[in-house]
Order: sequence, then structure tokens, then C-alpha cells
Amino acid sequence: MSASMPMTGFAGVAMRRWGNGALKHTLRGLLRRVRILRTIPAMSHLTFDTPTGPFTVTEEDGAIIRAEWETGGSDETPLLIKARTQLIEYFDGTRDSFDLPLRVHGTDFQRAVCDAMLTIPLGDTLTYGDIAKMLNVPAQAVGQACGGNPIPVIIPCHRVMGAGGKLTGFSGRGGVETKVWLLRHERAAGLLI
Repeated sequence: MSASMPMTGFAGVAMRRWGNGALKHTLRGLLRRVRILRTIPAMSHLTFDTPTGPFTVTEEDGAIIRAEWETGGSDETPLLIKARTQLIEYFDGTRDSFDLPLRVHGTDFQRAVCDAMLTIPLGDTLTYGDIAKMLNVPAQAVGQACGGNPIPVIIPCHRVMGAGGKLTGFSGRGGVETKVWLLRHERAAGLLI
């Protein structure tokens, strides 16, 4: 910058207050932030109606990373359209499993619990204790990981019950009522008729 051209805005204030070194530091910080923002992957969201309320599926880098009962997406990528189609088929009763690429952001333990839940077929249930035995961990830890499932319905945390088949919490919208609805819909082992 030439000495005759006054600086305005934040750069001008920084230059007047802290000198030329501050300006260089500020510009370096801004450039670093821009580089970081360029590396953040773009996410796409698609919302559609289900019998249990508006449901949004989120895609990142070619995989489903989140599903939740909320509104807020109208991105129609090929993967999100496929997910919507499969979920509508599930809710219509014509699909009993999903064929979608999934990515669970979380710890290795969270992913292991989600992988175990994916093995529970439609119409069946397991207890937290069953999964705990499979993974050689405490049942309470399994319960917490189930509650943190970022992709409910597709990863069927609603099929996991308390000891003795007891209904326990559900982190999705509507709580236990939604869990009951999903289990009835699936005719889970004759439960909740």
C-alpha cells in the first residue's frame, strides 16, 4: 500500500493501532481461514414427510451422515433421492432393509454399536445387554451410543430394548412414542400389538 492511500475498515484500524506487522498478521489469519473454509465438505439435506413427521436426510461426500426429524433441506442429489425413495418404501411397508452408503462420525465405539444395530433385521429386537455381550462392553455404554445414533431408522436404534424387552428411551422426535410406532410398523417379534 502506498503511504498516500489511507486504509479503511479493520485493516486501517489495525495498521494505525498496531503498525504494519499487525496488518500482515491479520491478512495471514484471514487467508488461513479461507483455506480452512475451502476444505470443509459441502453437505446436502433433503426433507420429506413421513408418518412420524418431517424427516431430513443429510449427505456428505457421497454418504448419508445424518437423519433426523426436522425440516430444512431441499437438495435433490442422486443419493438423497435414493434415500428418500427407500425410506418412503420402508414407511409404506414395502422395504425391510436399506442399501445406502453410511458414514457415522464418532468414536470407534460409536461406529461399532451402529454396526451391531445394522445387523438387527426388521421384525426383531435385541437388548442393550445383547449388544454389550457382542462388543464385550457394559450395557450402559451401549445405551449411550444408541442414544447418539446420528442416522435413526436407517441404523435401527429403535430395535434395541432394555433388559427383558423393556421399552426404554428414544432420542428421535417424539421419544418413546415414535419408537413404539416404528416397532409396531415392523411387527417387531409380536411386540406392542
